[in-house]
Amino acid sequence: MNIITILVDSLNKDCLSIYNPDTPCRTPNITRLAQRCQIFDDHFVGSLPCMPARREIMAGRKEFLWRPWGGLEVFDPRLPKEIAKTGMMTAMVTDHYHYWEEEANGYMQGFQSLHMVRGHEVDSWKVPDSSKEDPQWVKNVAKYRAAEHIRQYAANVADFKGEEDYFAPRVLQGACDWLDENARKGPFFLHVECFDVHEPFDVPEPYASMYTDGKKDDFNIWPPYQVYADLERFMDETTPEELDFLRAQYMGKVTMMDTWLGRLMAKMDALDLWEDTMIVFTTDHGHDLGERRAFGKQFPHYDSHANIPLLVWHPQNPGKGAHVGGLSQTVDLFATLIDAAGGEIPESNRHSKSLIPMILGTGDSPHEALIYGTFGQGLCVTDGDWTLFRAPVEGEPLFTYSTAISRPLIVDNPVDGRVGRPPEAPAEQGYFDPSVDLPLWKTPITIDPRTYQSFLYHRSSDPGQEQNLWDSHDEDRRRMMQLAREMMDEEGYPVEQLARLGMTDQHLAA
Repeated sequence: MNIITILVDSLNKDCLSIYNPDTPCRTPNITRLAQRCQIFDDHFVGSLPCMPARREIMAGRKEFLWRPWGGLEVFDPRLPKEIAKTGMMTAMVTDHYHYWEEEANGYMQGFQSLHMVRGHEVDSWKVPDSSKEDPQWVKNVAKYRAAEHIRQYAANVADFKGEEDYFAPRVLQGACDWLDENARKGPFFLHVECFDVHEPFDVPEPYASMYTDGKKDDFNIWPPYQVYADLERFMDETTPEELDFLRAQYMGKVTMMDTWLGRLMAKMDALDLWEDTMIVFTTDHGHDLGERRAFGKQFPHYDSHANIPLLVWHPQNPGKGAHVGGLSQTVDLFATLIDAAGGEIPESNRHSKSLIPMILGTGDSPHEALIYGTFGQGLCVTDGDWTLFRAPVEGEPLFTYSTAISRPLIVDNPVDGRVGRPPEAPAEQGYFDPSVDLPLWKTPITIDPRTYQSFLYHRSSDPGQEQNLWDSHDEDRRRMMQLAREMMDEEGYPVEQLARLGMTDQHLAA
């Protein structure tokens, strides 16, 4: 059996009619794919944002309690290498340029075939022309973000003529071309990854005007969210019209991606691949679009960006569009894909649990609860019915743990979302993680939490998570806090995180 994974960055569940029948966003090909698939309703993020999520997929390890965004560790297993042990070809087609940045080394090197689509976001592809005046849409973004970032993007897309030049089309067409060349050579694992529908929310016609009459010269297509003060200033100065335009451009990106997904599905038809190919369609996280005065995928991790799409087609158990209950999580893809390939899940797998029993209908969810979050922020826990966001305790220390000393990329204050300052000198080196047989550097780090307020929500009665029950439902709060601690004990944590997250025995007994 072959395996194709399709990961569409920043894809909101609420945009898809298979989850939200009232959405105006048009995704006929995702709907058509879903009619074959099982549709997972309670699939969640794990470690956020982009590269922490990919470490879960590629190595089976949650990292949000241990370290920020970074490369694979020397002790991490590599998903493509584990699958290659079964004799399958492995390949990746992607425009996700973080893979080839210094701060994310090791993720793509294990694939036998690699096709990189250049130029998304601030990929250093084309050289900006400093002699030319910035177009108005660039100036709009530069009002709130570093000008060099949007100028890099503008240089990258300056020569684009039509939608076929843009990123999701090039990635999905690249996947079609790879299948034409290689699908008949033997069993394969093809990982197709679109950085779209990630910002900047720049999309060509006909999609730019599909959901709006607005023009990008009149609005900001890339609102800030990493630097808190910039986000607050933008939200104070924006207008309902600008927020509507942003959402329209986001939906335009989704529909453009969907259009070219249809071409990949047509290629599968032409090559007669459906009966011996498993398909996994998902995202790394959603992207808030102004709700709660927030953009992006920052803590607190509301369901709007933390409860994410997952569709699975398995030829041995066609889903036929059935919705599947039971919790699942990004990290589970690692074990699931190795299991589906007929491989052995390595002992170095730390947190991933195979979903194949759920997919084949032979078992239930392997989870009773899930924890998830962003390094340096708070901790989230859900049992599917209740969700709790525990903010950090003010003044408690924070450390990173890694076999390497590297320049961290932090996507929250106090840095601007790109390369962080050089790290502090390590405090010590030791065997801090019992699941790792190598010494780790323990390095102090300072990150400003987004909030010191904690939240409790009842998902079934309050799906929009609008009514915070933290103060009014003591019994449920205590139960969810205890559940979070049990999950931490099961999955592992640096000892100081207990005090930092208010999870010590004393905190829980109070």
